[in-house]
Amino acid sequence: MTSDGRLVAIHDTTIDRTTNGTGSVGDYTLEEFRQLDAESWFGEQFAGEQIPTFEEILDRYRGKIGILIELKSPELYPGVEEKVADALIERNMHKPNNHKIIIQSFNHASVQKSKELVPNIPHGVLTGLSWADVTDEQLAEFAAYADFFNPNMNIVTHELVEKVQDKGMKMYPYTVRTQEQADNLFELGVDGIITDFPEYVYKHPVK
Repeated sequence: MTSDGRLVAIHDTTIDRTTNGTGSVGDYTLEEFRQLDAESWFGEQFAGEQIPTFEEILDRYRGKIGILIELKSPELYPGVEEKVADALIERNMHKPNNHKIIIQSFNHASVQKSKELVPNIPHGVLTGLSWADVTDEQLAEFAAYADFFNPNMNIVTHELVEKVQDKGMKMYPYTVRTQEQADNLFELGVDGIITDFPEYVYKHPVK
């Protein structure tokens, strides 16, 4: 979230890696963001591309593709859950009939708060390597407000997949970057994957 309370779509909490600027996202206004070059590092033909706002993405792609929304470091941006919920509600996207909208975060308290604001939208908890030994009790706590348990792919086992699904949640591991990784995960029984390469799932049946 920018210093003037606007939501922008950027992976990092800082702008150094993916733009020609420096500093934290929260140090810039939206107008200042508009002056940043966000793509020349990727190739000269992309020079001048701007960081989009969350609302711009919703307006351009809603109804066309599924949108997986990750709340990035929400503890740094008080009120971000409400702003995301408001943007979805304003566009009547808070009651998706086809579950094409999912909200997730590593901050599980933020996921819980977001679920209370837009309960009809599926939510997921992201977990890292430290959750390899997640207990049944912890999974039950997650299942009280989360629809997805999305772990680092390196901790996924057939047993973990079964435990998660037994609690009524689905599993989308991250971040899959090869076809072999995707194939191995689907063999373990996952419901989907988080990847930059959607073609990796084409040969697998949709659950």
